[in-house]
Amino acid sequence: MENFVTLMIPVLLGIFLVRMLLLPIKLIGKLTIHAACGFLCLWLLNTVSGFTGIYLPVNAVTVAVAGFFGLPGIGLIALLEMGA
Repeated sequence: MENFVTLMIPVLLGIFLVRMLLLPIKLIGKLTIHAACGFLCLWLLNTVSGFTGIYLPVNAVTVAVAGFFGLPGIGLIALLEMGA
């Protein structure tokens, strides 16, 4: 029984360390997915800009805002571009 406990402590410590190392990778993946969705929304808005009259620049800042805030972020960018 004593051998079992001495073997389980390093195993549990290893599992804990692996989970802690994978946490930033999950966060980076989630941020990448959100930025890609923000880019897609801005691109779709710019493709129909002939109908809407709204053209938003696609750069790192606008993609990050659109990815982080979603549709309200796109609305905020549109208001800033219109000078309101």
